[in-house]
Amino acid sequence: MTITAPDPKIDPTVVPTAGPQNKGPLRRALDRFFENRAARAGLLIVVPILLAVSTYSLWWPFSPNAIDLRAINKGPSAIHWLGSDGVGRDVMARLLQGGRISLLVAVCSVAISIVIGFLVGAVASFGGRLVDGTVMRFVDLAMTLPPVIFLLVLASIAGTGIAPTILVISLLSWPVLSRMVRARLLELRERDFVVAARGMGAGLPHLLFRHGLPNCIDILVVYATLQIANAILLEAGLSFLGLGIAPPEASWGNMLNLARSTVVLEQYPWQWMFPGAVLVLTVLAINFIGDGLRDAFDPRSDLN
Repeated sequence: MTITAPDPKIDPTVVPTAGPQNKGPLRRALDRFFENRAARAGLLIVVPILLAVSTYSLWWPFSPNAIDLRAINKGPSAIHWLGSDGVGRDVMARLLQGGRISLLVAVCSVAISIVIGFLVGAVASFGGRLVDGTVMRFVDLAMTLPPVIFLLVLASIAGTGIAPTILVISLLSWPVLSRMVRARLLELRERDFVVAARGMGAGLPHLLFRHGLPNCIDILVVYATLQIANAILLEAGLSFLGLGIAPPEASWGNMLNLARSTVVLEQYPWQWMFPGAVLVLTVLAINFIGDGLRDAFDPRSDLN
């Protein structure tokens, strides 16, 4: 005799279990993200770094620019955990302050580039054929400029400091995002609800922020995460060349600039080794998180 399980559609006492398809799209995306081991490892690295650089002034006794003449070029010790530099400043304090500056520059520049890239791509897609052609030719021109030369020219014009560095990086980063947003919204503008909104007299701002922005959130989140890592590297490169954050303000890039001296490179490796290690670790961890978000928001993942 065969016993079959009661059909939940027939028996009201049977509670159907929630399967993957019963979850909302955001919940499924989060589940896919946390199933990614590399993404989880990236979070475990990035979160302590963020906590350390944002709160170090509350628990670390040294300030980044405090000079101790008795500790010039001293190696790691119980007092200075990561040693001191050539003028007696604590390397760990400067490392944490440099991380704060580098992350501030990266986040602000990415935020500006997201605003520019979204607006340019959205206006091109919703503005009509003439606007689309004009805007995208301008984007093509911006993308044909050699990025390294363009970056150095902008940096030499804008000067050094936090605000000029943010401006330079943000102006270099938006064209790729604008193309991604345009491609998404070109398909969106043909849908019935957008056509109906246009027919009822909806203006461009309504189309951009009521329909365009919600449908581009996944693109913007993934782009922001991956671009933050790229912006950290750009800031470090500019500061290493003397065109970004200028001393005495600390950043990972100008701390690595000490390695240009053969004496520091050979005799005082703690002055550049720790900034280089933290820079590489942070960028790798953010890239892991970005890859995890990209896979999590991929709609084709539900088909696997």
